[in-house]
Amino acid sequence: MTAYLNALGVICSLGHDKHEVARNLFAGDCSGMRSEKGWVPERSLPVGAVCGELAAVPAELSRQDTRNNQLLMEAALQIRQDIDQAIQTYGRDRIGVVLGTSTSGIDEASRGLARYIREHQFPPEYDYQQQELGAPANFLADWLKLSGPAYVISTACTSSARALMSAQRLLDLGVCDVVLCGGVDSLCKLTLNGFTALEAVSDQRCNPFSVNRNGINIGEAAVLFLMSKQAGGNPPIALLGSGASSDAHHISAPEPSGRGALQAMRKALGRAHLQPQQISYLNLHGTATQHNDAMESQAVATLFPTGVPCSSTKPMTGHTLGAAGALEAAFCWLSLSADNRKQALPPHLWDGQPDPGLPALDWVTPADHLTSTGPRYLMSNSFAFGGNNVSLIIGDAP
Repeated sequence: MTAYLNALGVICSLGHDKHEVARNLFAGDCSGMRSEKGWVPERSLPVGAVCGELAAVPAELSRQDTRNNQLLMEAALQIRQDIDQAIQTYGRDRIGVVLGTSTSGIDEASRGLARYIREHQFPPEYDYQQQELGAPANFLADWLKLSGPAYVISTACTSSARALMSAQRLLDLGVCDVVLCGGVDSLCKLTLNGFTALEAVSDQRCNPFSVNRNGINIGEAAVLFLMSKQAGGNPPIALLGSGASSDAHHISAPEPSGRGALQAMRKALGRAHLQPQQISYLNLHGTATQHNDAMESQAVATLFPTGVPCSSTKPMTGHTLGAAGALEAAFCWLSLSADNRKQALPPHLWDGQPDPGLPALDWVTPADHLTSTGPRYLMSNSFAFGGNNVSLIIGDAP
């Protein structure tokens, strides 16, 4: 069954709504990546922070008041009219919520624990439920008064890509008529210090696939799709294929040959009934770490021997961890959207110095555009700790 992606709400360092995000994405605008102190002791690091005020969590849900939930609420407010129409059409019990996250409310929990250590009591606004991984889905369901399935998938950096896969499964099984799906992760000291301990964080803007690459930047984002069985939008855009694998090579390092990544991409193509040469664009996981970029370039060169236009968008947003899979699927959605009249693609931003040890890839430049004739198929890769790999194919709906 085709899973139509009928509406999109998105907020990240590129902007506060899909129009602002698209404008800055296609312009290759990295101004949202700013160096900040205070996240990691004695270091100033580029982070993809969302600036400005966020919508306030309603007073009756004050126990669920976290930055993560505020970001999610911002994304949901952008498509509130579509959500309300779905509620009216199908009923609250036929609408599900499936999200990906890796942080949930751990930032608030960390600050609460710091106060407990200092003063032997938690702050009055602290609630343990804020840090539970299921908190974002519970919050969205509570706020919208939905009674369909509501849960969170947390598989590190593939979390929200898997959420889209799981949402499609709920539609296929007839459990739901509509699923609100995507991901959310907020900046917090735990993740920034954790990746610093792995020696994986760069002091400069990340430089994917360059011979000079030296690590990731971290960002925050919320992405929410309204997925349904009914075509919507002009043109209608759908999740046409998805593939997942778990090569279990290492707790944090990717499998060097790209075997698991290749398997996920092939599965996605198989489920979409497509050949590699039909893919118009590939959004790479592209974290700018030594091992990830080496592995992914090997896998891509194997699957696309004649090349495919590709880019990593992480120099513009940072790595948004549990939200990354949905965010980069959203970039594919925006590329296909009718609002993208110039048929622009996200450019690859780096220092232009290829690593001679890696296969050469076909990098998207600002001059490259999608063909205006359909159908068009775009792929997005997400890879995570533990050898967890997901590939999605977003395209013009049949």
